[in-house]
Order: sequence, then C-alpha cells, then structure tokens
Amino acid sequence: MESSKWPAANATPGTLHYIPPNLSAFEPSKPLSQPSDRINTLLWVGGMFDTFGSVAYPFVLAHSLGPSWTLMTAALSSAGHSWGTSTIARDAEDMAKIVAYIKEQRPNGKVVIMGHSTGCQDCMEYAVGKNSDADRRPAVDGLILQAPVSDREALQKELPETFKHEADQLALKMCREGHEKEVMPSRLTKSVFGRLAITARRWVDVSSPGPDHNGADDYFSSDLPDERLSGTFGKLPSRTPLLILYSGNEENVPDSLDKEKLVQRWIGIVKAGSGSIDENSGLVKGASHNLNGNPEEVVQDLVRRVNAFLARMSASSAGVPRAGASLLQKDW
Repeated sequence: MESSKWPAANATPGTLHYIPPNLSAFEPSKPLSQPSDRINTLLWVGGMFDTFGSVAYPFVLAHSLGPSWTLMTAALSSAGHSWGTSTIARDAEDMAKIVAYIKEQRPNGKVVIMGHSTGCQDCMEYAVGKNSDADRRPAVDGLILQAPVSDREALQKELPETFKHEADQLALKMCREGHEKEVMPSRLTKSVFGRLAITARRWVDVSSPGPDHNGADDYFSSDLPDERLSGTFGKLPSRTPLLILYSGNEENVPDSLDKEKLVQRWIGIVKAGSGSIDENSGLVKGASHNLNGNPEEVVQDLVRRVNAFLARMSASSAGVPRAGASLLQKDW
C-alpha cells in the first residue's frame, strides 16, 4: 500500500545504473573492501507509489552494511504512479533484468532482494509465481520481506463493503469481457488511490475478490488456507533463505489481526516445505509500514536484523560458522 509519510527533501551521492530499455537502480556511495567483481548486492524494491528516496531507511541501511555489501534501490517500470497499469508478473521480469545486470557486473558476488510493501509481493512472484517462469529467472541468494501486508485486507479496512463490492464486480465483468487493460472509473478508486489510472486486471489482482480470492497480488492475507500458503511460502527453495520483518505498528492491516501469529504461521509453512527461515524473522516493535519518522532505535532494530542476515550469508560462503545467527530450518 501507499506510504503514509515522506522524508524531507535531501540529496544522496551515489551511482545510477541504467538497465535498458526503461529500468534503473541507484547505489548510494560507500567504502568497499572487495574487488568490483566480488561485491555483494542488496537490491531493495519498493511498493506502490515509491520512488528513489520516498522511503528513508534504505539509505540508513546502505551506510550500515559491511565492507563487502552494497545496496541498490530499484526503479521498476511500475514505480511511482505507474503501478496501476502494471502487474507483479511484470515487476518480477523487471527485477530479473536488474539481477542479471548485477550478476554480469559482479559475477562472483551474492545478490539478495529486499522487498518493501508491494515489493514483498514482487519478491514472492519472483521466486514462486505460478503464472510466470520463476525457474528461469536468475537465482538469488536470499529474500527479505519488510512490511508484507495484504492489499485486499487493507482495502477492506479503507473502503465500505458495498463500495468495494461494486468495484470488484465491475472489474471482474471487464476482465470477463476482454477489457482487462482498460482503466477503472475514477469514482470507484480515487477515495483510496487518488487520481491514478488502475486497470480492471490490476484492481482484481490487488482487491482479490471472493469467494476464491485469486488475485495475483494476494500472497499475505491472513485468511488464506494452509494449502494456498504451501504453494507460495512452502515452495521457497532451500537455497534462498528468507527473512521476514513485519512492522509491529503496521497501519494497513485489520485492527484485530494477530501479527505475531500470522508471521509464525508463515514460518511454519516455510519449515514444512524444507525452506530456510532466518531466526531474526518476526515483528519489528514500534515500526510503522515504511518506518519513515520512526524513532532511531526502531530503524536500528531493522538495520541490525538485515545486517545479521547478510553477515550470516557471507560467513557461510566463506565456510566460517557464526554464533547467534542460526536458522530455524536448514543450515546453508
């Protein structure tokens, strides 16, 4: 969902990477100790409406990384106000192009993708998407989900039931009649998303109408059955460890949601599927959706967990065990 706060205007030195024909990634400057071909990369993917700098913590994180790691923030073709006419399948293909570029530039380095908000859906689509060639995409060495929330449940919180039902039924009708790429009427979407073009297909993907809730973006709803989760979280390959960072003060979920229970359920599904889940997964206490404006100690909690995850990965590849960084399932 959309970020609720924005950082102050600022400037950040770094390198802008261009990936033809319409993708880019920004890499904040920092000292590195490795040759360029051995640099490890954390690729950060934002959510709806996000652009370079709209979420502040990636730049704090970038400067905290060890000397062999660097961070890039991705600008996909759906960035900013373009997400309404795109899909997470297209996002995953964009991410594959950026990962391929990174691997070409740094053939001996690792690549981890960190998704924020809808970037988390993008991560899941990249790794296990059922309607795409997930197996053909460049493999990555880890995934981090920060603020993985259900857009369906967020819409249910924001829209009156009758209003959402009307929008859902119109979008489904447009898709059935072959008009899925046409834009929904603004009167049905602007109360939540403002003056933004949203196709019927993207509305169905995000809103995921019942009774089947088959929207492409619907990875994280709390009412999904175990069978459905086993086809997503349960299919994550053991070679791709997962870190889940769920905001303790997440504002885009139902007030009644037991966030800790939901995260533990996902962890259980990953373990049952023989996947790898990091022990630091869980709630980030005091964190809002995007952490903009949060206390320093909250941001540093997230930063610490991400650094521990990456350090574990570096130590594992070097054959050096690290105390206190074990996994809940599957050693690397």
